[in-house]
Amino acid sequence: MNLLEMKEALQAQVLTDELDESVDITLAYATDLMSDALAFASDNCVLITGLVNSQTVRTAEMKDFPCVIYTRGKMPEGEIIALANTFGLCVMRTELSTFDTCGILYGKGIIGPNNHG
Repeated sequence: MNLLEMKEALQAQVLTDELDESVDITLAYATDLMSDALAFASDNCVLITGLVNSQTVRTAEMKDFPCVIYTRGKMPEGEIIALANTFGLCVMRTELSTFDTCGILYGKGIIGPNNHG
């Protein structure tokens, strides 16, 4: 699944300049604890979170995540979007709950980092 397909499946809004359709997404990690994302998520995951602060984007950049998806209709402030643009990250927001977001992506073949080989 690429980022455009993910955007459409989640009825999400892209907030940054970056939406690289060539990025193939197979893993996602959902958490509001960035320490967990740093410790347990695989590189190249999509980060799904309801936490809206700059640490989410900094965590994504450190872990080489191509995209952060904010759930529950959360809207990051302009400096968070600007930071994501600086790092070349895609940031999306969806009105869906974190649970529904994960369920939809799982139904499309996206798995968690601890569920693969």
